[in-house]
Amino acid sequence: MVSVFSPLEAMRPRHPEKERLPDTPLQPKPSWIRVRAPGIHAFDETRATLRKHRLHTVCEEAACPNIGECWGKRHATVMILGDTCTRACAFCNVRTGRPNAVDPLEPERVGAAIAELRLAHVVVTSVDRDDLPDGGAAQFAATIGAIRKEAPATTVEVLTPDFIRKEGALEIVMAARPDVFNHNLETVPSLYRKIRPDARYEHSLRMLRRAKELDGSLFTKSGIMVGLGETIDQVLALMDDLRGSQVDFLTIGQYLQPTRKHAAVHRFVPPEGFAELRAAGEARGFLLVAASPLTRSSHHAAEDFARLKAAREAAPARRPAPGR
Repeated sequence: MVSVFSPLEAMRPRHPEKERLPDTPLQPKPSWIRVRAPGIHAFDETRATLRKHRLHTVCEEAACPNIGECWGKRHATVMILGDTCTRACAFCNVRTGRPNAVDPLEPERVGAAIAELRLAHVVVTSVDRDDLPDGGAAQFAATIGAIRKEAPATTVEVLTPDFIRKEGALEIVMAARPDVFNHNLETVPSLYRKIRPDARYEHSLRMLRRAKELDGSLFTKSGIMVGLGETIDQVLALMDDLRGSQVDFLTIGQYLQPTRKHAAVHRFVPPEGFAELRAAGEARGFLLVAASPLTRSSHHAAEDFARLKAAREAAPARRPAPGR
């Protein structure tokens, strides 16, 4: 990611809407939350390639704890449509404010970078762009097309915003034929007003269901964080809702508070708690459930895509969604 900042931009707060909020306590992380040190050579090569092509990554912008491991394996999640989000979710570290104009050459640079990194599988995500008529859907489609052209062997996973009130946006993305369509619910519906105030839980569920209707051959995926104040029963109900929308793959990870201005961690779920959630998800018929303290949407995405394909081939007749 290469950018040129003016002194004024350098002084601008990353989250101006949170400046006046009271500080929330930062809890010390428990012993089971430990990240791996990066393989320095591969990490530096990945960073250099991304810088050369002037790309943003959610790895950096969202302060992902797995950046060392992933970049050390030459894996990165590309974040298109700039580095500034039009939303202000209480959990997210991505910069908020008024974004710049869409860069029409960005898809071409993404395609070139993916080819240079020789990725088998890539995840493309974005900031929310409520300022655009299509929410950025056309840029997603163009980016998928550029990757297909420059790296035809690479499978493509998209992690999109909700495109709320953007009629036809989902159809634009789906027409580009991604291999995996991912949209995160992030948390249980009772916490949306506090954690994800500009989103709507039912809309996100409908979008995941509609993606499967538009292309039954692709995999659909969603993820949530735990530790924000949700109950186990609420998480289990969310699982049922996702299966009702025919979602194939669920990721569950621990919420980690980026700053004192963000939502507080209510609790750290121990590894055995994640094992129980994984078992509950598998019992509900998901093709794959990834659940651990450091699980993130794009963590091990290439390996998980291979596991998804193997799971579909091994179990063509899936358990019906609950109550359907």
